[in-house]
Formats: sequence, structure tokens, C-alpha cells
Amino acid sequence: MPSPFLDRQGNTIPREQILGNGASAVVLLQDGVAIKTPLRYRWSSDYEVKANIQSLKHEQDVYRRLQNHGDDRSNGVVRCMGCSADATQLAYMIEGDLRAYLAKSRPPRQLQLRWFKQMACTLSFIHDSRVLVTDIASRNFLLDSDLSLKICDFTEASLLPLDSDMEAVDDNGYTMRIDVGLLGAVMYEVITGAKCEIDLFKDNSPTDGRAYWPERRYLPSTQDIWLGCIIEGCWNGINFCRPTRLTPNCQITRYSILGCHERPA
Repeated sequence: MPSPFLDRQGNTIPREQILGNGASAVVLLQDGVAIKTPLRYRWSSDYEVKANIQSLKHEQDVYRRLQNHGDDRSNGVVRCMGCSADATQLAYMIEGDLRAYLAKSRPPRQLQLRWFKQMACTLSFIHDSRVLVTDIASRNFLLDSDLSLKICDFTEASLLPLDSDMEAVDDNGYTMRIDVGLLGAVMYEVITGAKCEIDLFKDNSPTDGRAYWPERRYLPSTQDIWLGCIIEGCWNGINFCRPTRLTPNCQITRYSILGCHERPA
């Protein structure tokens, strides 16, 4: 059965080229490069395609902001190799996404710790770059051949003015604290192997599109879970607002986990 996706010329995209798709884009593998293009079904309207193109352009602006080769923390963002009006060229991450990896493998604690440090360092860099991710999930972390972790998919990200006070930023409910909370949910999934879905709109009225962090009773228990106190700190804001001592060599400052400390803004 042919795929339902069309390329930029209106031709059907072969299934064997497709790496994945989301709500507004499809990712193809071409000549060893991941090509992200606006989602286009055979039945898509012109309006829908134009909206997906705008979404792609927004994400390209975010990638441009985050390509900072003078900051080692930027290595935690999937490398953007080029942009055009209707495609983004990204480095191909051969081991796929973290959620799929966890479905078939239980990583040892040493690898988990390595991932958590990479996640925290990368998120501190992203926030220092005046960006809110807003959609932090295991499916949006990709693994390279050496199992290094890199974040991708900034379609929903908030690209903020460079003089923004990140401590005070609130973009329709999205804040640094929500990003950190979502990071805690990814940590929970890595450690337990169970998905931790966070509904930021659980009790909203149909006209309320604002994001709200859920009450603690709607989140899973972290009792007797390895690093459960850190996950709790991500969820209740403790790790967001003040330093917490973990071990003599591992300190948390806001979202800086296991020895990764934020740089001055």
C-alpha cells in the first residue's frame, strides 16, 4: 500500500523513505540526511499545507537561534544542516527516538545518568537562548550511533525576544517551570519504562487554550523509584527555584542535573 504523504512536487513519498511524521511535518531519509517537509496528504487543503509550511518556517527560526557552535551545550540539539522554503535538513540520528528505544531496551543506570545530564545541559542552553520548548517528550529526543541524546522538534516552541527575563516569561501558560516538569516526566519514563503523559489542558474549558501544570495527584508516584526525589523536584518546582544537594559531586540547580550547571544569561 502506498504512503498517504505527498512530496513538494505532489508525488507520493515511498514508505521506505519515511522516518516519521507529526501533526505538521513528515521526515524523510535522503542520502543519509533527515529531511523535514510540511505534512501534505493527498486530501490536504491548500490552507492546511500553508499552515504546515508556516510551522516549518517557525521551527527553522528556532534552529537558527540554537545553532551556537561556541557553546558546547548546543551539541545536545540535533544539528540543522540547512533550510529552504519548504524543507529543513537535519543530521540523521541512526538509533531513532528515545521512546522507541525504551520500548525494546532497558538502559543501565550509568547510561541513564549520562542521558539526564545531557538533557539538563541542553535545556539550560535552550532557556539561555530565550526559547521555551513546550513539547518535551521522549519521542522528541533522538539517539546517535554512540547513544548520545539530542533534542529535536521545535514546532511548538516559543521563540522569545533575546532580552526576555526567563524567570518571568509566561507564554499562554508555558514557562520554564513547565519545561522542567516535562523533563521530569521523561526521566520517569526512562527510569521506570512506563510512559508518563502530562495533560496541561486537563480541566480547561473549550475556549481556554492556556497551559496549566496539573495537580500532584494526577501524576504517578515516585516512591521507591531511583532518583524519585529529583523527579519530584522537577514536578513541584523545588529544583526550579533553589539548589538541592544530591550527592557531594552531583548538584541540581534549577534544571541542571548531575553536575551540569547553568551559565549566566
